[in-house]
Amino acid sequence: MTTNIKFTKMHGAGNDYIYVNTLLYNIPDPTKASIAWSAPHTGIGSDGLVLIDKAKIPEADFSMRIFNADGSEAMMCGNASRCIGKYLFEKGITDKTEIKLLTLSGIKILKLTLDDKGEKVESVTVDMLEPVLNDKKQMASEDGSMKDGLVDVIDREFRGTFVSMGNPHFVIFVDNVDEIDVARYGKALEFDSLFPERCNIEFAQILDNGKIRTRVWERGSGITMACGTGACATAVAAAITGRATRKSEIVMDGGTLHIEWNEADNHVYLSGPAAFAFEGEVALPQ
Repeated sequence: MTTNIKFTKMHGAGNDYIYVNTLLYNIPDPTKASIAWSAPHTGIGSDGLVLIDKAKIPEADFSMRIFNADGSEAMMCGNASRCIGKYLFEKGITDKTEIKLLTLSGIKILKLTLDDKGEKVESVTVDMLEPVLNDKKQMASEDGSMKDGLVDVIDREFRGTFVSMGNPHFVIFVDNVDEIDVARYGKALEFDSLFPERCNIEFAQILDNGKIRTRVWERGSGITMACGTGACATAVAAAITGRATRKSEIVMDGGTLHIEWNEADNHVYLSGPAAFAFEGEVALPQ
């Protein structure tokens, strides 16, 4: 017997996911569902699947689980978190404008900015907590860190910086990001032995106006239009290598994200829009 699930397609700066309210629908095998539904020609097409639920702990309001297009489960996603804030408020599931969201990398605080009527969410700021610059589980260097270190991949040498935002990122600054074959080098680096848990790869360029042009290869999804944790990691890497201040505008394929690495609490704050694309019904994969 076929079971149909109602879904919502949303995106944050082009980083698009399928959202399901698991208060209403049970997804028994989210890995299988994410693979089937994310397929661009035979499914809905997306960067992955996001499940929204009530938090099972009193410290948080709601929880999220996120599965990449290849079915692997991610720790969290900044763009998806912003979309969840808009989803919860505009669908009347909550009237809070500050939401505590439980993820696999901790509780994230979502602050919603509403329109003049107080009905629509214009933007969401996510407290992404503190960046981690050394983690031996995610970075296989001697001390679990790398700052502007040299890495050989295929036929090129890149200089990159490791930053974990709960999930691992490796940020490579180049002279011209448009000349980089992101798919070729991104995939090779994702599976490089330097990264025991695989890795998200950012190729970044400091523009003449001070903004940072960034293209992303996401672990488990490939090239995406944007990546919230990737934007945060890029901003942190730019700051610690002296390429930028603690406030950055990260220009991704799908739009611009605003990042502040706050000196007072050492937290990274991610701000940007979230948008509904469409809604529909889809069958659970057999």
